[in-house]
Amino acid sequence: MKGWSPSRGGKMAARLSGGENRLVSLPLSRIRVIMKSSPEVSSINQDALFLTAKATELFVQYLATHSYKHGRGKEKNALTYSDLSHTAEECETFQFLADILPKKILASKYLKMLEKEKRDGELGEDDEEDGEEDNEDVTVDEDVGS
Repeated sequence: MKGWSPSRGGKMAARLSGGENRLVSLPLSRIRVIMKSSPEVSSINQDALFLTAKATELFVQYLATHSYKHGRGKEKNALTYSDLSHTAEECETFQFLADILPKKILASKYLKMLEKEKRDGELGEDDEEDGEEDNEDVTVDEDVGS
């Protein structure tokens, strides 16, 4: 291309990609698919799509920046998964992400946790069954007494 420069190329790319699309990094087609997956959504306005993409982008940027500043990644000059999961667990603003960003644990620890839960569950069921039997006895006694 005659007279091409990075700055001109950038402007041309922005013009070719269409108006507002150049202002977001996330793929609008994917965001549209996610939005349409909701049964309440029948059609999506271009402005709503753009604003959702931009808001998502800003949220991810805020989460990453907060996690980096308050995590160990600063020491290593890197953002790690542990930084993100720690932020989701400790910061009230991001606690809704705790299920999505759980702390990583070793498989052996997970298996031990499952085993413990199973044992606790079995003990709890035995206690409940004993309690139900006691309730049945009381009910029978009341019926006999009347």
